Amino acid sequence: MSNEPQPASPFVVARDDAANIAALRGAVVAIGNFDGVHRGHRAVIGAALTRARKLGRPAAALTFEPHPRAFFRPQDPLFRLSDERAKLRLLAATGLAGALVMTFDAALASTSAEDFIRRVLVERLSIGGAAIGFDFHFGKNRVGSPDFLSAEGARHGFAVDIVAPLEDEGRPVSSGSVRSALAAGKVVEAAELLGAPWFVSGPVIHGEKRGRALGFPTANLRLDPQCALKQGIYAVRVGIGARRIDGVASFGRRPTFDNGAPLLEVFLFDFEGDLYGKDIDVAFIAWIRHEEKFTTVEALTRQMTADSARAREALARYPDAFPLLGEI
Repeated sequence: MSNEPQPASPFVVARDDAANIAALRGAVVAIGNFDGVHRGHRAVIGAALTRARKLGRPAAALTFEPHPRAFFRPQDPLFRLSDERAKLRLLAATGLAGALVMTFDAALASTSAEDFIRRVLVERLSIGGAAIGFDFHFGKNRVGSPDFLSAEGARHGFAVDIVAPLEDEGRPVSSGSVRSALAAGKVVEAAELLGAPWFVSGPVIHGEKRGRALGFPTANLRLDPQCALKQGIYAVRVGIGARRIDGVASFGRRPTFDNGAPLLEVFLFDFEGDLYGKDIDVAFIAWIRHEEKFTTVEALTRQMTADSARAREALARYPDAFPLLGEI
């Protein structure tokens, strides 16, 4: 038998009752929405991985799309910390074998807690165990509590790990706490809660080319309209495939020029190349300043030079900061 290291198995993404769900049967499942895959979520995933190792089974995530809140309260804007693809990339880097993504629709919302356990966990997945957060509820009208799942698990022959709440210097580690930090521009605090910098991804789009004329060519991304990140200037680190490039970014409405729709404009340091149409990841490392209106282009360019210097200093304090992302 060869002693050469074997490549890791591909991360399996199964949806609803797709055929490839067979690859996840028998797994210990971490169940949750996992928006942002923060440190609290990682504790749940860690519990699933620990039990899976003891049982000699794989571990997988069971998650829901769209976010249940978007289904129940479509009129209320929801600042997603990670869209579906970003969430799966984060999950793929945790050591899990895969994820079952269940469509959260009227049919699932009306499924009783008992039927969810029987149809999904037992019949569809034949799970070897489950891990959930202390506040996880499921089933019609959210009647399925952690204690209920634990009792039903004992009846069906699988154990349930219930993970206690996690705090960071008195702050609850939760998706809501991360959203609040980002809405205040506190990206360092958000990173502490997440366990890594918060990031966005998307294709580079064409802009007005003003930055190029000013000597600061930018890669522009249109973020989700519900993104509630505080508008301003940030030190960022950009992922282009496996490459990491430092930069400074403006997220806002460009009050000096057009005060238009919010846009993320990223100036990459010491970079040349055509990024139009390519997907990039932008990780937010530090806050620089508020967005402001300048009376002259010269004043703006002087400030952009100062912003770049401050961003370089901030990035030097976090030389390896970037989210760990897997392939999906």
